[in-house]
Amino acid sequence: MKVSIVSVVLNCRDYIGDCILSVIGQDYSEIEYVVIDGGSTDGTLDVIQQYQDRIHVFVSQKDQGFYDGLNKGIALATGDIIGILNADDIIAEPGTISMVVHYFAATSCDGVYGNLKYTDRKNIERVVRSWRPGDFSLQKLKRGWMPPHPTLYLYKELYGRCGNYSMDFGTSADYEFILRLFSTYGTSMVYIDHLLVKMRKGGMSNAGMMPFLLACIYDYRSLLLHRFRWPVLVTICKKLRKIKQFFY
Repeated sequence: MKVSIVSVVLNCRDYIGDCILSVIGQDYSEIEYVVIDGGSTDGTLDVIQQYQDRIHVFVSQKDQGFYDGLNKGIALATGDIIGILNADDIIAEPGTISMVVHYFAATSCDGVYGNLKYTDRKNIERVVRSWRPGDFSLQKLKRGWMPPHPTLYLYKELYGRCGNYSMDFGTSADYEFILRLFSTYGTSMVYIDHLLVKMRKGGMSNAGMMPFLLACIYDYRSLLLHRFRWPVLVTICKKLRKIKQFFY
């Protein structure tokens, strides 16, 4: 099975090299790497150019933000399976994609997800939070659960069936997509109890109080859209679930 990995980047010169190396260092041979740049001006393009022979699809143009770039990358990807890797994150181990493909081949699932570690921004070996989501259940989803989005791998055909990331939910577009995927389309998922991604702290939705409040509003709107009961309570529970990630 061919796996397409999509990275969306904008002005990430200091970290994009580590991201690329974690992809091209995988021991699985059938990987297509898609990099979508939103018009970087900080030297990011110079770093990407160093690895241009290992990047299969590269686009650099202005876009409407991260999720617009992500939709472009997914549309250009030709793999059977699609994974998403943020430009400042890394795939945890060289054998990670081989493990992911094994789970797809061994089960009849639509997708897989696994564990994620949040790290210090400058030192990716220093873990500050650990996210072990556990197995999916609809009851957990109704209590604010979600899988770590950067660890999610899906068959590409799911995007044709479920649609792309909406541009109407800000930094919670991944949460709205996951609610759509699990509750509306009944997607079958397999949990891999293994570290798949290391994620640097300081992303779009955790960069201060205002982004946090906006994320809560967008989470609430996502729950309303998909007709979840008690959307305010579920939004609060979703945030409270993060507390235990600090006690790993």
